[in-house]
Amino acid sequence: MPAVVDKSSITKICVDDFAFRKRYTYGTVMVDLETHRIIDLLDSRETSKVEEWLKSYPNLQVISRDSAQTYVSAATNSHPEALQISDRFHLLENLSGAVEEYMYRLFPSRLAIPVVSQDPEMQALYDTRNRSERIRFARKKRSEGYMVNDIALLLHSSVTTIKRYLSMPEDEISEKEENTRERQHLEQIQKKQAAINEVRKLYSEGHSIDEITRITGHVTKTVKTYLKENCPLVNGHYDRRMSGKLAPYEQEVIEMRARGFTYAKIHECITQKGYIGMIASLRVFMQKERTHQKSISVQEDTPVEYIPRKTMCQLIYHELESVKGITEEQYKASIKKYPVLG
Repeated sequence: MPAVVDKSSITKICVDDFAFRKRYTYGTVMVDLETHRIIDLLDSRETSKVEEWLKSYPNLQVISRDSAQTYVSAATNSHPEALQISDRFHLLENLSGAVEEYMYRLFPSRLAIPVVSQDPEMQALYDTRNRSERIRFARKKRSEGYMVNDIALLLHSSVTTIKRYLSMPEDEISEKEENTRERQHLEQIQKKQAAINEVRKLYSEGHSIDEITRITGHVTKTVKTYLKENCPLVNGHYDRRMSGKLAPYEQEVIEMRARGFTYAKIHECITQKGYIGMIASLRVFMQKERTHQKSISVQEDTPVEYIPRKTMCQLIYHELESVKGITEEQYKASIKKYPVLG
């Protein structure tokens, strides 16, 4: 039989919830902070039941809990004189959450850093989204001293095609055209800039924030954001890689595509490893990836690669060796370019 607990002797506890059946049924566990042993369980986490349960322990002096209102209210109502604290786990969780939220405000979804690992094949992949870019890439490589055969290998094209690219008159090379996604993004930026200008104009004319919300239809928080000097035009989540069926295979898809694998072959390879999505998803992913890389390279003076912001967030509470998707060289380059990360 389990040992009977002398409730009057218990003075310092930690309470937390646990799942009988995740998303459906929860209970509350009580741990003795001095012995680190479980001393009681409750088959509920409702405030009234937790409060009644805590009252059955008459001499509680310290109650460690998370920030859930259930436990705040139950502890306050049952033992108003007791000291309520957060345990180390919740302190670290709150700290990492606050830092992560700060990083989401400060940095874009992917941080551009100087290239430390990108090879010519990868550069060719990102720099040749359409025929115009393929021609210009071939001509650029030729000016850098590459032989025709080398350029053909980089572009996975025939030597004849490359020779045609190199001999083509400059006025016959079409100008770069944005794809649908790029055009939509530019339109969104223009709309946001117009909205910011309108809000700032109204404010400069003496309208209060409340008046501006009524005139424009924006909520108060948006109006205040638009009035900030450093208001970003691009949403911090733009270009973020979304988790999904393809997520575990993304880097592999990029590398195989850089080596000239067809989408059908790539789909076959990753399907054997567990991918259950459609081949069309590979094309959409690569289009977004190449567009993103191109937009970064326009803003930078030197070739760049990127590190996902979520990867840097993981480094808040994980060692570098245990975080996938970043090497030590990339980490050092990130810290050098963005000192605040250090």
